[in-house]
Amino acid sequence: MAADTPVSRVLSQKQQQALSPDDVIRLFSEGNRRFVNSELTRRDHSAQIRDAVDGQFPKAMVLSCVDSRVPVEDVFDLGIGDIFVARVAGNFSNTDILGSMEFATKISGAKAILVLGHEHCGAVKAAIDNARLGNITAMLKNIKPAIDAFADYEGEKTSANPEFVHMVAEKNIRLTMDEIRANSPVIKALEEQGDVTIIGALYDMDSGRVEFLD
Repeated sequence: MAADTPVSRVLSQKQQQALSPDDVIRLFSEGNRRFVNSELTRRDHSAQIRDAVDGQFPKAMVLSCVDSRVPVEDVFDLGIGDIFVARVAGNFSNTDILGSMEFATKISGAKAILVLGHEHCGAVKAAIDNARLGNITAMLKNIKPAIDAFADYEGEKTSANPEFVHMVAEKNIRLTMDEIRANSPVIKALEEQGDVTIIGALYDMDSGRVEFLD
């Protein structure tokens, strides 16, 4: 396909099956590089919509925050039919999200689960400051374990401390990855078999870059 010809097809089952989990992470990294450099792939969305009618074979599942400043498909230069996306403030997992992940991987063949947090996360800041309002109060409890992990931290434990916010945001990603493995035997088995990888990443709003966690 010529470089100036927009992508009109979506990922096929054969293409999905040919990918390894490591391939998917590499594609994420390459896509983010294009996003940062303003080199997003041209896509014919109308054609892709029609091409996707008969089935979907996304390469991965992304659990992201609801933050409007983190456009997941754009961040990785992906389009229709490329990824499943679940979004919740604070990118934590629960039963519904785990069920969605199991559908994405076990049923639909996705090869990776990416837990994507971000810098300057409002949910993380609100949890740190113990914000209380309606259902937000209960929601923020899901982030509390990441805060409690730094009981011995000697710095200022408020949202005004960028270092602490960063530490909690990253820890929250790692704890979410642990919870996926602990609470979904289906996904844990897929990972142990090498069919699926679970990885975390942090999006930097200042640069647009995604840092994949070890």
